[in-house]
Amino acid sequence: MTIADESLFKRLLLLERRRAERSGTRFALMLVDMEELGSKINAGTMEEIGRAIGSTMRETDVTGWYRNSAVLGVILTTLNGAGRQTLESVVIERTRAILSRHSAAAGAEHVWISCHIFPDDENVARKPTDRKFSAGLNGDEPEGRRTTLKRVVDVSGSVVALLLLSPVFFSIAALIKATSKGPVFFKQRRIGQAGKEFTFLKFRSMHVNNDPAIHQEYVRKLISQELTEADGTYKIKNDPRVTAIGRLLRKSSLDELPQFINVLKGDMSLVGPRPPIPYEFENYSLWHRRRILEAKPGLTGVWQVSGRSRTTFDEMVRMDLRYIREQCLWLDVKILFKTPLAVLKGDGAY
Repeated sequence: MTIADESLFKRLLLLERRRAERSGTRFALMLVDMEELGSKINAGTMEEIGRAIGSTMRETDVTGWYRNSAVLGVILTTLNGAGRQTLESVVIERTRAILSRHSAAAGAEHVWISCHIFPDDENVARKPTDRKFSAGLNGDEPEGRRTTLKRVVDVSGSVVALLLLSPVFFSIAALIKATSKGPVFFKQRRIGQAGKEFTFLKFRSMHVNNDPAIHQEYVRKLISQELTEADGTYKIKNDPRVTAIGRLLRKSSLDELPQFINVLKGDMSLVGPRPPIPYEFENYSLWHRRRILEAKPGLTGVWQVSGRSRTTFDEMVRMDLRYIREQCLWLDVKILFKTPLAVLKGDGAY
């Protein structure tokens, strides 16, 4: 049998992950780390061991190099209800038996074999995806040049914005305090990159001690596509919880200005998907979660300059996923330049 090389295997792994995200069916990735054997045997013998392991798998499973001539991977495409215990007692033990019988694999007891299930636990809504299913895929470079450059732009941009807009900050703060009781800033827990929570800042646009049940029910209906076209915006129209000055702040998006502080702290970026509230995230399908788990949330993004509240939730997610695939400095610059015009138009803002 043929063992897929690293590039092909990881493309197939990505495809299987995307299929699982859409269908909700589980699959598993078995990794056989034979790196220690590499100092004792050549690449040809390593390939022979890989073929021996692959020959015992099902026809629908995919065997290839997760890391060339070092870590063998097997994509177990359909689990048919099998759990981790079954995988460890059957598949892993079978693999260990093959290694122990192969003369070239002396010292096989030092070979590390692990199984990773996707999704690992459907009941843990905020659990980030196991990096084993994404490392090296889609040009992923978490510590790369692009990420460093993006952070430099975020810091410099947020510092300049906070300095230039400081008079606006003080004016808005005075209006809020003069027209309603409560703090100037609204603080809320949001979900950031890799499922990490952070404190999200806005100028307060609502009365204090309001009932979040209105928004929770609205979000549930929005994600499940239960809203009519007349209601199908990403924000509630005529929200009774919003103050008079708050309505103006929301329409002009001035309530979002404190998020430059989030950007400066590193919780957010200038450009990226909007961070969801925990109860919103818990209603996400698997493929929805990728919009935030795979990228740092942003103050503005493709959605804000391409329809804002007029788009459906699924369309917004697709925009975010397309941005994640194509993100680069030039794309961020274009979105940043389009944002002021979108704000001035107020199209889709409530």
